[in-house]
Amino acid sequence: MEQEFIYSPPSDAIEVIYQDKDVLVAHKPAGLLSVPGRGDNLKDSMLSRLQAIEPKVRIVHRLDMDTSGIMIFALRKKAEVSLRRQFQDRKVKKVYQAVVQGILTEKEGVIDAPLAPHPDQKLRHQVFEAGKASQTEYKVLAEGDDCSLVELRPITGRSHQLRVHLLHIGHPVLGDRFYAPEDVLARGERLMLHAETVSFFQPYLKEEMSFSIPSGFAV
Repeated sequence: MEQEFIYSPPSDAIEVIYQDKDVLVAHKPAGLLSVPGRGDNLKDSMLSRLQAIEPKVRIVHRLDMDTSGIMIFALRKKAEVSLRRQFQDRKVKKVYQAVVQGILTEKEGVIDAPLAPHPDQKLRHQVFEAGKASQTEYKVLAEGDDCSLVELRPITGRSHQLRVHLLHIGHPVLGDRFYAPEDVLARGERLMLHAETVSFFQPYLKEEMSFSIPSGFAV
């Protein structure tokens, strides 16, 4: 049965961790939209909060509402074009951490499973043979009581890719209100998925920059 969507924005202040003339890098808390949604109660977002401080901020990518971690924003049009192209050309390197249900038999590998929107369940995605090619590298970092801390490196950037891929191999992310069974959902107060590291090329200087914020997850 489809779960009711209830938006409850976090009260956390936005943490800007880097800013120059072209780029702003900030930490998005879990539970905050990346961009404003439809409806009066969905106006609060990472973008709107930052634009209240710096009106020139431009969005170049998104994180799911329930995912925490690093986001990159542009401050000039040319920077926006450059950063968007880097994402499209897969030059942006992203590392996530997640806590998943169970103990993985294979401690590292690549999940190669095409993805497509679910035909009957709005906003959800699924593994589908005729879908878009999707690959995720993973590595187990630690194991706990029927759960594992894993590092994830998306090779492609499909919607909900990490969550659907982990569900596909039988290890859903704890606290995932979209995809996890109820017993798994109850084990996480929030979605246990965090964008830990992002590396990209500064649009003007063309030098590689890398930023990390630890997830704080433990098993």
